[in-house]
Parts: sequence; C-alpha cells; structure tokens
Amino acid sequence: MRYDLGLNMKALVFGAAIATAFILFGFQYNDWLYPFSAIGLLYAGYGQGTLKMGTLMGALASTPIAILYLEGYFGQPTGFFVSETGIYAVVGLIILVGAMVGLVGAWTKASREKAKVEFEKQQKIGKNKNKNKKKKAEVQKTNEKTTFVDKIFKK
Repeated sequence: MRYDLGLNMKALVFGAAIATAFILFGFQYNDWLYPFSAIGLLYAGYGQGTLKMGTLMGALASTPIAILYLEGYFGQPTGFFVSETGIYAVVGLIILVGAMVGLVGAWTKASREKAKVEFEKQQKIGKNKNKNKKKKAEVQKTNEKTTFVDKIFKK
C-alpha cells in the first residue's frame, strides 16, 4: 500500500534555501532583510498538499534559521537568552513561528484553489447563459428573414 502525503520536496528545499539566504544577506549587508526570510517559509508551506503537511514543512524549513541563530548570525544574546533555557526557548519560538508561517502558506494555497473552482463554476454558468441567448437571437433573426422573404414572394 502506498500513501501519498502530499510532500513537495522541491518547495521544502527551495523554501529553506530562500529563508536561509535572506538571513545570511541580512547579517552580511542590512538588518532589514531578516523579515524577508518568511517568504521562503511561506513557499515551503504553499507547495504542500494539505494544511498539516504545510505546517510541518514550515517548521522543518525553519530549522536552518534556528541553526543560524545558534551560530550567532542574529547577534550575541543577552539577559535571559544567554542561559541554556533561553537559547532553547528562542529555538523553539523560531520553529513555532516557522510552523505558523507554513500553515499560512498552505491555507493560502487551499483558499486559492477553492477560489479557482468557484471562478470556473461561474464561468461555466455564464457561458451557458450566453450560448442560450445567442441561439434564441439566431432563431429570431432567421424567423424575421423568412417572414420578410415570404412577404416578397407571396405578392
């Protein structure tokens, strides 16, 4: 028996790479690039088949960000976050936020596909209505032509 989990490895790998790249660019050049790492996590969640898989892959794609935090790419932690408990708390928060962003990406995809189905449904209804109107108009035109031609030839 084969189970399809809806796992898209390409989206996971590219999402994690995009997230990591923005963190590294932010560290190297400007700090304002850090928030753009969420784009990669959104993509990792968006590429999955279900909401559960999107959440799980968002958390998995955020692990490189947690590793970069442990390596010191976010700066030196101070206060409570110097302790072992503080470091674990931040790593847990990074993975939790990654899971939530992945969930948002998967929810966006589900919402978009639902809207596509509704749009197609509306298009089909509209096409049928227009076809029926065109057929009725064509029938009326042919009836008008035949009555006009009949009037000419009856005289």
